[in-house]
Amino acid sequence: MTRGKIQIKPIENATNRQVTYSKRRNGLFKKARELTVLCDAKVSLIMISCNNKLHEYISPTTTTKEMIDEYQKTLGVDVWSSHYEAMEEELRKLKEVNSDLRLQINRRKLGEGLDNLGMGELCGLEQEIGEALQVIRERKMKVLTSEIDKTNKKRRNAELINRRLVQHLESISIEAGEDEPHHGLVYNCGIIDPNCLVCYPGRSDGYCEFAARFNRSPAAANLCSGGDISDITTYPLLDH
Repeated sequence: MTRGKIQIKPIENATNRQVTYSKRRNGLFKKARELTVLCDAKVSLIMISCNNKLHEYISPTTTTKEMIDEYQKTLGVDVWSSHYEAMEEELRKLKEVNSDLRLQINRRKLGEGLDNLGMGELCGLEQEIGEALQVIRERKMKVLTSEIDKTNKKRRNAELINRRLVQHLESISIEAGEDEPHHGLVYNCGIIDPNCLVCYPGRSDGYCEFAARFNRSPAAANLCSGGDISDITTYPLLDH
């Protein structure tokens, strides 16, 4: 006597449906393990029950990602392309919304479009503007302090160069036989030409050089070697 054909249809009883699912799932997993061992096959099973519980089996020699990549390579398809396109479209829409919101906020900060705002929104906007002004003031003070520090550093460097120039010129005057060297730009052994004060930036040690040209006077020419020629003296100056 032949066995009658069983009709395949959804199981109405929830308990019977879950029992059948568990039994057949275990049977499929057993067959998958056998294929993996007997045939050295790479097998991946992903099952989701009617109550949204995930069950999966993957051969020990591979991963789910590798199986998906191999699937795409074999069939020449990209299973993620539509997903990426949807994400890009969603990102574009979010950027547009963000841009519109920023524009509205900026307009409100400038006093535009305030007619439809209630008391709570106006108070919140006032607080935001106050906080923004505080940030601006702090930034302004920081920049101002930095500029003052730079100016003071330049002044100290200029004073340092001035002292070195005076010391150098005094030493030249003493060598020339002056008991009391003159203080200023005119000296017995040389005259400083303001047009010949040059700064050379960019030394490798972090300094720049300050060069002064001393034009010898005829009376001092006999005391200084080289006759009526000019000397170039350089002074290191801290780079600001």
